This record gives sequence, structure tokens and C-alpha cells, in this order.
Amino acid sequence: MSLNVLIVAAGSHGDVLPFVGLARELQRRGQAVRLYASGVFASIAAEAGLPFTEVMPAAEYRRLLADRDATDPRKGMRLLAQAVADTQRRCLALLERDTVPGRTLVVGSSLAWATRVLAERRRVPVATVHLAPAWFRSEHRSPAFGPLGHLERAPPVLKRVLWRLADRRWLDPLFAQPFNALRADAGLPPVDRPFHRWIHAGDLTLGLYPAWFAPPQADAPPGVVLAGFPLYDHGADAPLPPAVQAFLDAGDPPVAFTTGTANTSSQAFFEVSVEACRRSGQRGLLLSQDPGQLPAVLPPGVAAFDYVPFKALLPRVATLVHHGGIGTTSQALLAGVPQLVRPMGFDQFDNALRVRALGVAVPLRPRQYTAARVARTLEALRADRALHERCAAIAARLAAEGPGNAAAAEALLALAALSPG
Repeated sequence: MSLNVLIVAAGSHGDVLPFVGLARELQRRGQAVRLYASGVFASIAAEAGLPFTEVMPAAEYRRLLADRDATDPRKGMRLLAQAVADTQRRCLALLERDTVPGRTLVVGSSLAWATRVLAERRRVPVATVHLAPAWFRSEHRSPAFGPLGHLERAPPVLKRVLWRLADRRWLDPLFAQPFNALRADAGLPPVDRPFHRWIHAGDLTLGLYPAWFAPPQADAPPGVVLAGFPLYDHGADAPLPPAVQAFLDAGDPPVAFTTGTANTSSQAFFEVSVEACRRSGQRGLLLSQDPGQLPAVLPPGVAAFDYVPFKALLPRVATLVHHGGIGTTSQALLAGVPQLVRPMGFDQFDNALRVRALGVAVPLRPRQYTAARVARTLEALRADRALHERCAAIAARLAAEGPGNAAAAEALLALAALSPG
């Protein structure tokens, strides 16, 4: 008899696609899988052959992305906290409706907190899945959440103090208070500092990245399984659109620029990027689903497209300039393409430092992202033969390892086999 696997993916395009890949892998292994996410992903789920339940209306999702504060580190966190609070009750009710006693396994992304509540109320096995290492706090190699880095030289006692201050003064008022109201209504006790240890709550904690990208720290939660990058890309098997193919064939490999799908306020980024292409003499390919972010007139050698599957595109570009999202970062590693990373918030600063440590990327803070500096960096990346060799070596390693969905699915099925009932 197949399992009833309920998978909740909270977030934007890059947050949801890995769970589509994981769901397909579980489905391939004969399990009955249902994906829960914002309504904007219903078509992607349908194309993947996945039953789908909407937990956030598409209009509400688009309204959040259209807010100019969404990419501001502090204001964006407030918007994120509100979105999490608004969806948890709805999501919990849907999960409880779809739970089959004795057959259900529930899987939730980092901020899909309703999955943990369901597990407490209904005694079903639950797995928590983190897409990026920034979710794991440590007193050793701490993740970076801003331009100051990860405070590597700070003593552990100072790091403990800083984590506590961040929770008490910032994160707890935004996230813990509304979440504990939900828990109280569900007959459950409050959670103290949910981002400290509770964020890993569950019978299994999965990290969807390899250990060589972010080695586990000595104070990591026990039993964490690092399965590898999922490397799932919607439409990856489709050919390049004719217009994209024609542009790529018309000259040297271009530099590709993107700030991700969860961004509608990158006008300055694209203007600087176009000027950097002009100064460096390189062609440019701009990726944005919001044409309002792009310059009204593009010079010769620069083209814009709304969406192109990375697996088809990235092997054809000279450099990828991006925001540092973990999905984009891992796809660039797979393609063996040099990276210029301009992080803005959330896990992006930490991901940027990690690819720099691998020797395949140069990070620039938003203030450093000027046409002159970007042009110089692009020229340096193009000329750095040793960096290109490191990119190729990592790409070969990822190709040999394969996507992490198989290892993640095996860990999930092993959890279900060990669970009572």
C-alpha cells in the first residue's frame, strides 16, 4: 500500500521547485503525493503530474512580490512573517483534512510550520527540509545574514548572545507571537525562540545540499541528513525558445543577469548591468518576468527574456550574475559557469560566501554594484583560467553525484518504515 505523502513548500519559485522534484521522485517510487503551495504554482504541479492544493491565493502571492519592501532585508522579513502567519491556519486545516491515519507522511519546508503542528496533533511522522545551510545556526561557522559575514572570529559566547538578541528583539515578535497564538488554539504549548532549535523540529531533518558545500558543524542537530542539491528545473527538458537560441547563436556567450523571480524592484540592477556590458565589451542576457524592471531601450548585444530554464541556458553563458538564491547558485555550479553574486537578504549572503570559498564566484554587496566595478569583475572572471577549471571540476562532481532527490526520497521512505502504524 502506498504512502499518503503531504508536501508543503512555502516560498517563491526557487523555494518550490525543489519540492516538485522531490515529489516526482516519491511518485516515481509508487507513493501517493500531494503538493501544497501558493496557487501560482498550480500549473507547474499539473505539468509535473502532481496533485496540488493551494494554500495561498495567487493574487495574494503576487501582491507580496509587488511590494517594493520585499527585497529589503528588514522590511522584507516583516512581509515574510505576515505571509507565514496568514497561511499557517489555512494550511493546517487542509493537512488535517487530507491526513489518512496510519498512512500519512508529512514533509515541510523551513517555514511550513503547519506540518510540525499537524505532527503533534495527529501523531504522524514529519520531516523538515532546509534548502540552504543558512537555516543551521552554529557557534562555530555561523551563517551570514548580512554584509558583515559570519563572524568567524567571534568567540562562541558572543555568537550565543547575538542569536538570542536577534530572536528576542526581532524574530520572536514577528514570527513567534502569531505562531504561538495558532498553537494555543490547537491545544499545544508555546514554542520559545522557534528559529533557534525548534526550526528543525520533526522526526527527520533534511538538508538539500551536499556536505562539501556546507560541512555539518559540531553543534548541528542530531541525525541531520544532507542529501545533495535537488537540481530540479521546470521545463529543463524543453528546447530553448527560438528567440533565445537565435540570440545565443548570434555572437560570443553572453553574461546572464537575474535577481530571481521573487523580485520586482531591480530597475537599478538591470540599468547598471547593461552599462557594465557596454564597458566590458560583453554581450548581456537579462532575465526578468517583470518587464517594468528593464530599461526601455536595450543596446545592441543585450537582450531580455522573461524565463529560460537554467539547465538549457547556463552552459551557453560566460558568467551568471545573480542574487545568491540557493537554487540559482546550485544550477550555476552544475553548469560550471563563473558567478558574480550580488546578495540582498535572507540566505543569499551566506550562499555567496560559500561559493567564494569554493573559488568559483565573486560576491559584491549592493552598494558595490556599480557599472565600473561590475565591468572590471566580469573581465577578471572571463580571464581567470584557474577559476574556470575549478568551475568545471565542481560541475563534473555534481554530474557524478546526481540530484539529491533520490537520497532525500530514500531517507523519507526509511522514516515512514520506522514510524508506528
